[in-house]
Amino acid sequence: MKPVLLGSWVLASLMAAVLAQAAPKAPIKIGEINSYSTMPQFTQPYRQGWQLAVEEINVAGGLLGRKVEVIARDDAGKPEEALRHAVELTSKEKVDVLAGGFLSNVGLALADHALKNKRVFIASEPLTDAIVWDKGNRYTFRLRPSTYMQAAMLVEEAVKLPAKRWATIAPNYEYGQSAVASFKELLKARRPDVEFVSEQWPAQGKLDAGTTLTSTMQAKPDAIFNVTFGADLAKLVREGNQRGIFPKVPVVSMLSGEPEYLDVLKDETPRNWIVTGYPWDQIDSREHASFAANYYRRFNEYPKVGSVVGYATMQAIFAAIKKANSTDNEKLVLALRGLKFSTPFGPAEFRAIDQQSTMGAYVGKLELRGNRGTMAQWRYADGKAYLPSDAYVRARRPAEAMK
Repeated sequence: MKPVLLGSWVLASLMAAVLAQAAPKAPIKIGEINSYSTMPQFTQPYRQGWQLAVEEINVAGGLLGRKVEVIARDDAGKPEEALRHAVELTSKEKVDVLAGGFLSNVGLALADHALKNKRVFIASEPLTDAIVWDKGNRYTFRLRPSTYMQAAMLVEEAVKLPAKRWATIAPNYEYGQSAVASFKELLKARRPDVEFVSEQWPAQGKLDAGTTLTSTMQAKPDAIFNVTFGADLAKLVREGNQRGIFPKVPVVSMLSGEPEYLDVLKDETPRNWIVTGYPWDQIDSREHASFAANYYRRFNEYPKVGSVVGYATMQAIFAAIKKANSTDNEKLVLALRGLKFSTPFGPAEFRAIDQQSTMGAYVGKLELRGNRGTMAQWRYADGKAYLPSDAYVRARRPAEAMK
C-alpha cells in the first residue's frame, strides 16, 4: 500500500473510532404497564414516582454509560390489554425489563408472559400471594408487601380486640380472595376461638354498599375485616357512617390508611379503623425526608403510596442492572435474588426463595385532623418480619421457579 493511501486509511480508521465513541449509546429500555386510566388516584402518583427516579439516574449519568428510557402503556385494568402491550414492548420496542401492574389479575397475566418469554418482570403493585408462590416463576419479582404480609401486620392488632365473631368484605377477584384467605389463616392460628360468620364478595368497582352492609350486620359480627378500596371503599364508609355502623363496629382494613383513599374520604374518614397505610407527613427518617422534598419540588404536591412504589420500583431495577453490570435477563435474575436496594421507607431486599421484597408498610389507626383523614398511633412494620418460613414457601411455590 502506498504511503499516502496508508495514511488516509489510518486517518479514516481513527475518525471512525472517534465517531463511534462520540455516538450516543442506545438507552436502557424499561417497559412499564399500568392501569393509568382506571386507577388514576394511585397510578398518576406512581407515574410521577418513577419519573423522578429516572430523571435522577439520568442526571447522574445513567446506567452502564447509557441513559434510561421508560416506555409506558395503559392496560385499562384488563389482563388482555396488559398482555397485548407486553408483547409489543418485548418484540417491537425490545425493552430490557418489564415493570408495573396494579390489579392482581393483571399482574398474574404479566408474570405468565414473563415466564414464557424469559423476560424479567418487576411486579410493583399487585399484592396477590400467588404471584410469588403458587404461580411464581423465575423471572417475576414483587416489590410491595403481599396480602399475606399485610394480613400478618394487621393480625398483630386484630388479636388484641375482644372480637370473636368476624365478618369479611372483599372484592371478588384474586386480590380480595387472597387477602381474606391469609387473614383467616393467620388470625385463627393466633386466636383459635374466633369464627367467621359472614363473607361478602362484591364485584370490584360495583359494590352495593347498602346490600353488603345489611347482609354483613345480619350475622351480628363483633368486628369486620375489609379489603375494599377506591370508589368501593368510599361507598362502604359513607353507608356505614350513615347507618351508625362505623365506628361502633371495629374494622380492620387493608390499604385504607393510604393518602390516595383518605383524600377521597376527607371528613368522612371513620375513626379508629386499624389499617395499613402511609402517614407521609409524620415520617422523619432521612431516606423519606429526602424523597419527599425532591418529590414536592418536582411535582408541587405531597407524595402518596403510589409515588413511593413507582420510585422504589425503578430503584430496584437500577440496583439490579448495576449489580449484574448487564441487561441480560438471566444475569438480572441472579442479581435480583438477594438484591439489596433503597426505598423511601428504608432498605429492602428481594429474598431469594420466593423473590418477594422485604419492603414494609405502616400500621396504625385512622383519625380525623381538621377535615381530612390521617393515621395515628402508627408504626413501621418491616416486611422481613412478616414473611412466612422457607418451608411454607417450598410447599406452595413450584420447584422449577426456585432454580
